[in-house]
This record gives sequence, structure tokens and C-alpha cells, in this order.
Amino acid sequence: MANLAKNMTFRRIWPWLLGAIFVIAGTGAVLWFLPDIRAGPAVVAKTLCSSVFVSHRDQAEVEAEDLAEGPYRKSWLFSRNVNRDAKHVTASLLGFFRQTAIYREGVGCTLLHGRKEDEVSAQMIIAAPMPASNPELLWPEGERVDTSAIDGGVDHTKLEEGLEKAFSEPDAEHPRNTRALVVVHHGRIVAERYAPGFDANTPLTGWSMAKTVTNALIGLRVLDGKISTADQALLPEWRREDDRRRQITLSQLLCMTSGLEFSEDYDSRSSDIRRMLFIEGDKSAFAAAKRLQYPPGEKWSYSSGTTNILARILRQSFSSETDYLRFPRERLFGPLGMQSAVFELDASGIFVSSSYVYASARDWARFGLFYLQDGVWRGKRLLPEGWVADSVRSRCGAPFAQYGWQIWLKLDESPGLEEPPFPEDAYYMQGHDGQVVAIVPSLDLVIVRLGFSPEKGAWDHARELAPILEAFSKRS
Repeated sequence: MANLAKNMTFRRIWPWLLGAIFVIAGTGAVLWFLPDIRAGPAVVAKTLCSSVFVSHRDQAEVEAEDLAEGPYRKSWLFSRNVNRDAKHVTASLLGFFRQTAIYREGVGCTLLHGRKEDEVSAQMIIAAPMPASNPELLWPEGERVDTSAIDGGVDHTKLEEGLEKAFSEPDAEHPRNTRALVVVHHGRIVAERYAPGFDANTPLTGWSMAKTVTNALIGLRVLDGKISTADQALLPEWRREDDRRRQITLSQLLCMTSGLEFSEDYDSRSSDIRRMLFIEGDKSAFAAAKRLQYPPGEKWSYSSGTTNILARILRQSFSSETDYLRFPRERLFGPLGMQSAVFELDASGIFVSSSYVYASARDWARFGLFYLQDGVWRGKRLLPEGWVADSVRSRCGAPFAQYGWQIWLKLDESPGLEEPPFPEDAYYMQGHDGQVVAIVPSLDLVIVRLGFSPEKGAWDHARELAPILEAFSKRS
């Protein structure tokens, strides 16, 4: 009888136990995927908006490539609607977690993050006029490229072999997806190539190469006397006497030694970088609210949040929103002839200086040449004297002296390469998914590579660009 009672009791409670197990498992699954569910629609909306309206790419191509490889594979879960008349893109999961990105001329695409579209659209954007480019003049003054005039210091065979390798696909499981490559020697383009669907006028994302653009804008504002690298108490919320963040200097932010907590882990679903870029509307405020993990200046730690704080400090140096929004085009992109360049905003009206600058490969090459020429363009100094030299000094305490002021001084070691192929004086603007502008002063050389290589190991800057570098192995 006792066994019978036990069996009857078990029969009554086992459905409840099974239900509880399913509830616990389901809750765990939701919590596990929640960061992806929250960020996913934003990734889809922002990627499609910028690709279609800034880069002028085909929607189907973007969905088949950019939203189907590497960490973006889950994007098929999210419905999307591209409104070409209104120039906005909306994505959601079954109508939930909806995110909308809107396009505005001159500043590209902005995620609304729950804000009303008319509220964000009301930001006083008056795009500064860009000087017309002369197609008859040689690049960089104009757009004409004449590779027949290349001097004898270039090994043409090796250069062509290097371009072929950069665009080759030796491993179908780990595609390189090189989309644009431009090589500049002695101030002129000596080689360029583009993948099908891309050309010399296609603006492409530089991801973290935007950090070096921010370096230039800060330098321009230092030249104006509006900010100083020694400035402290940089933000209103840091200015209380008992807040140690008031000790952070502008130089430490440039160096990535602010000591502020920030997780730059693209593989983690809950990392600060994913949340900042795809969940938070005010990205600089999110980064600025982080606690001080180390004393300022004590420890180097790469942080995109730090660069977005720099964008907010830049904004504070202007009394007018319009002047701030016009600044990159008036003082940097316009003078350099970077007609394709677009610096995108977040929903608060601050430039997303960690990640969102789009430009053609030729215009990224102009920017690289500008640094190679010490911040001088067509005989006129634009950046403060010594600014570039200070930016590429190894004084930030980064491991292996690999980082300066928002710019890399060394590439990661490449398996199979006995010696680093780039000379010691080279430095680099680097971005997510394989973007790079390599600047080699001793060879008077700039190499730009843009692409989409989200798979680990698919693209290695040193390994893949070494054959191109061999064409310029001797000072000519």
C-alpha cells in the first residue's frame, strides 16, 4: 500500500516537476540569448542602413554577405524592412525589440534606440559643402590615377603578385572578402584593385580606424586652443572633489590609460563594446559612467568607450551643435578632398568616434598620406607641429610598445613569419573585420586594405600585406 501511495503521489507531481524543468531551461535559454536578442535588431538595422544608404550597396548582397558570416549568422532571426523613400531601416524579433536606423545626408545612419524619429531628425545638421574634385588632376589633388608613371623603385611583378594574393580565397571556410586595396608610393597611387560590386567611389567602414580620425579632430581642436592634452576634470559628472575620475587627463584618454573599466570583447554576448554600440543610445555617457578600475595613467587597456568619451569632450569644446557637426567636414575631410567621408552620430548627437567613419579606399589613403606628411596637406600645416610625432611615440605603456595616441605602432605577430615584414617606423590604423591603413615613412608608402573578414585567422595584416611590401623593399 505504501508503494502504491508513493506511485500515485509521483504521478500527480511529475507533470509539475517536468513543467518546472522546462520553465527553468527556457528561462536559462532566454537569459543566454537575451544580449543577442536585444542587440540583434540593432546590428541588422544599422548594418543595412549604412550599407544601403551610405555605401550604396545592394540590399540582397549585404544580407548574403555581411549579415550571414561569422558572428552575424544569427541575423536571419530578425525581420527587417528597408524604406528607401524615408531612408530608414527597421528590424525586430517577431515585432519585439524593434530597432530603427535613419539616414541623414552628411552624417549617415543613426540608431534611434527608442527615441522618436522626429526628435533625432531635429538635430541641427547643416552639412558643410565639400570642394569639388577635379577628375583631370592626379590623385590626391584630383581623381586621375596614372600607374604608367610609376618610378623605377617599384618591383611591378611583386606588386601585382601581392594584389593577387590579397584578393585570393585559399580557404572557402574562412573567406577573406577583400573589397578594396590601394597602394600609395611617393604621394601617388601606384596600384589599386576592387572586388566586384565595389569601386573607387564606394564608402566603406573603417571600424576602429575612426579612432585615428578622432585623433586628428582632437589635434585640430588643440591647435585652436580650445582643449589641451593636460586638461583634467573633463566631464561634468567627473568634477566632484571626491571623484577620482577628475584626475584623468586628455592625454591618458588618447593613450587608453584612463583606468576606466571597459570590456572590449566582441565574442562576449554581454561585453561593454556590444552594449555600447548596439543597445545604448548615448554611447559616450555609457562609457563615461564606468567606474575607475585602476589609477589614471597606471595601466593600458584598449577601450572603444574611451574614444567615445573623446568625442563628447570634443562636443563640449563647441558652443554650437551646428559648429560641432560641421567640424569634421570643414576642417579635415574637406581640406583633404575626402568627399566620400561620412562620420556617423549616435542618438544623442555625438559622433560615434570609436567605430563609425565611412570613406572610400582612396579617401582612407588620403588620410594615411596626411599622417605620412606629418599633418601637412598641399604645403599647409593642418595639425599642430609635432602632433603626429607625439601620436606615434611608444609612451602609453601598452604591451610591446604597440600603441600611441589612438593609433597602433605594431601589428600582432603572424605565425610562420620569421621576421616582422614592416619596418620599425611603420604605424597603423586598424579596424574590426580586417580594415587597415599601414603607413611606412621609411618607404614613403601607404597601404589601405578594406574588407569583411570576420572569421578568425581569415586575414592577417602582416602576412597578407608582406608580398606587397616586398615590392618596395628598398628606399627608392
